[in-house]
Amino acid sequence: MVCMDAALANRLAASVRAADPDRYFSALFAPAEQRPFLFALYAFNVEVARIAETVREPMLGAIKLEWWRETAEGAAKGSPRNHDVAKALAALFAERPVALADLEAIIAVRAFDSSTENFADFACLESYVDATSSAVMRLAARILGGDPGIVREAGLAYGLAGLVRALPFHNSRHKLYLPLDILAALHVTPEEFFHLEKNDPRLAAAKRQMGLRARDHFFAARASAKPRAALAAILPAALVPVYLRKMSREVPIHRRQMALLSAAMKKRL
Repeated sequence: MVCMDAALANRLAASVRAADPDRYFSALFAPAEQRPFLFALYAFNVEVARIAETVREPMLGAIKLEWWRETAEGAAKGSPRNHDVAKALAALFAERPVALADLEAIIAVRAFDSSTENFADFACLESYVDATSSAVMRLAARILGGDPGIVREAGLAYGLAGLVRALPFHNSRHKLYLPLDILAALHVTPEEFFHLEKNDPRLAAAKRQMGLRARDHFFAARASAKPRAALAAILPAALVPVYLRKMSREVPIHRRQMALLSAAMKKRL
């Protein structure tokens, strides 16, 4: 069995802090013995989430996703590849209630990111966000011994807010995450949307629609049962109000840390 030694845990923590600071700082509110396993999950999520940013063709994205599926499969069998995340996954599978099928599901839905597909409506978009953002939160809650059934709304809120903030980046790579029915209501095609000026009212209207959905899910998450042991898993969603207020601006890390600390002290979003 592959163990999660201190050196591996520290390397994972450093990589997650650099690539996904929201989840990194949220994990610091988890019990110390659980943090390396959260970092293993988050480092895996970083790897599969950024594949689409590194390829130009859907086939190349599919090949890289298959590499990670095989990597996760080897880790689940206790024979990880010589890669920090693979070794960490082997320890995660061995010591926490995470199954290969859980990670395979996340890998499968990430095929959308490097494809030419679109979301027909908000239901399709929210299914994707639930299978990515919420799925990661559910697994984190399970690692922490919390109730994974309470995190869906928090995951939707955080995922949608993230997509709003990432619109300029996704537009630059001509990848549409907005539902087609929203664009139709704005009388703009996907190709036109990619080239809208920053001050175009149609761009502002699209962001507003996404932001309103994210806000609704945030308040639903806040009104749900207390997260208890799952608190650190859903803490990234505490940043949603901050992100929606500063939709077009970068939020300083100290401001994010304060929002996470406030939620952690209140033990709820």
